[in-house]
Amino acid sequence: MGLFSKPEVIVLKDSCDSKEYLSRLQELRNTVPDNSVIAEKIDKEIAVTEAGIYGEDSVLFELKNSGMNLIVIRDLYVQTEDGRSAQIDYFVITPYANVIIECKNLFGNIEINNKGDFIRSFEYKGRKYKEGIYSPITQNERHLEVYKECWESDKGFVKKLIAGKFFSDYNKTIVVLANSKTVVNDKFAKKEIKQQVIRADQLINYLKSLKTDAKLTLKSMQESGERILAMDVKERTDYFKKFEELAAEVKTENVSSEASKEEHLVTKSKENLVCPRCGGQLVLRIAKKGDNAGNHFYGCSYFPKCRYIQNL
Repeated sequence: MGLFSKPEVIVLKDSCDSKEYLSRLQELRNTVPDNSVIAEKIDKEIAVTEAGIYGEDSVLFELKNSGMNLIVIRDLYVQTEDGRSAQIDYFVITPYANVIIECKNLFGNIEINNKGDFIRSFEYKGRKYKEGIYSPITQNERHLEVYKECWESDKGFVKKLIAGKFFSDYNKTIVVLANSKTVVNDKFAKKEIKQQVIRADQLINYLKSLKTDAKLTLKSMQESGERILAMDVKERTDYFKKFEELAAEVKTENVSSEASKEEHLVTKSKENLVCPRCGGQLVLRIAKKGDNAGNHFYGCSYFPKCRYIQNL
């Protein structure tokens, strides 16, 4: 690169499973009754997925406008030989270090106590809630461990021993809170915890602060990125399947319920039902208009002389 070359951000992978997952959820939601339990579960999953995608898009915007040489891989899924896996929101290669980014677009405010617990407070439909959430720092550390094992798997013993010794110097983890309205209260958190949780608007300053003894060229960074992207596993856990199975159960229950209702109506219609007013026979009918249009009822066979109605 020349002395006055413009910094470049190369995005090796921008696609993510979340967008396809969201589309499938929305299609499935249209097939289930609005008042069913599964509808509520799908609606919640849709909201969480949309928030996650928005958060990741916000982080990508920051990265693309960093004014740095960066290699970006979005939604990297790596898996060890024994089946341990990690789905990394962003794997970013800077001139000095690699950074694994866990992106969180959380609704509400976050408190981090002196034990490192994450506590979320929010208000929903007039009610206030306070709940503990799984530590994104712990989640990210696990991602790093899985990545390290995958990285070591194609290294020789000597190279693994030498490079592994400096692995933690050149591979960092950071949790990025993408919701600009989220207030983080970390005054009681330990220093090492505070350093691992930042807001999206602080991300670039964090990346620029990383300094190590070695500085990679953009070409070397891209070559490294290609090797890491080659670890990406295409076959992933199908989280959609559980919602699909729940929806299928609801449909089966509805069919059984409708069948039982029809059977009941047929049985009733065969009975010799007598009008309590005039003694005429009650006949099964369907309301054609009004608020009860489409509903079944029994009406007197002497209608309109007798207007007795028995609702089901």
